[in-house]
Amino acid sequence: MEKFDKLTGVAAPMNMINVDTDMIIPKNFLKTIKRSGLGRNLFDEMRFDRDGNENPDFVLNKPAYRKAQIIVAGDNFGCGSSREHAPWALLDFGIRCVISTSFADIFYNNCFKNGILPIKVSKEDLDNLMDDAERGANATLSIDLENQTIEGPDGGTVTFGIDAFKKHLLLNGLDDVGLTLQKADKVDSFEDKQKASQPWIAGAATV
Repeated sequence: MEKFDKLTGVAAPMNMINVDTDMIIPKNFLKTIKRSGLGRNLFDEMRFDRDGNENPDFVLNKPAYRKAQIIVAGDNFGCGSSREHAPWALLDFGIRCVISTSFADIFYNNCFKNGILPIKVSKEDLDNLMDDAERGANATLSIDLENQTIEGPDGGTVTFGIDAFKKHLLLNGLDDVGLTLQKADKVDSFEDKQKASQPWIAGAATV
């Protein structure tokens, strides 16, 4: 998983509450288990009409936000079903950070497992960041995970809290597999002892 340390990028304003996972990636795109390719269908029902034409009013279709790496969103982002395809689609599009006052728990945890930083801020801070994001091409935010700060285009700084372990995972690019591989020597040692003490189990496993 790609590490997350510092990020400076365009922030897209999505001043909506209860953006659920079906809005992020509609259910008809859940047939794949690949993490790549879902970005083209991110927010599909809002980005495109029934004929597949772009909706020019949707924020990510506007020239200033086509390469946004940050979303500033309303309350309860990522609610709905627990599909991991939602962070996959965001990441494949190029979104590395979502800022809101609150997130659905499962979506929030899935973000950390996929290299996306979800940041919780106060309502006052969100309003200020939303104003920053609405500046179009000048809507650039700088995020420093190590120091837990967000710097706006005018130099104003917002601090945010984050669980220390989740912060460690992102800074080091560790998902669940990566965490397990850090203990590979201990896993191998256990398996060797298991084979020696219970050879019939090892034999059964190879049948």
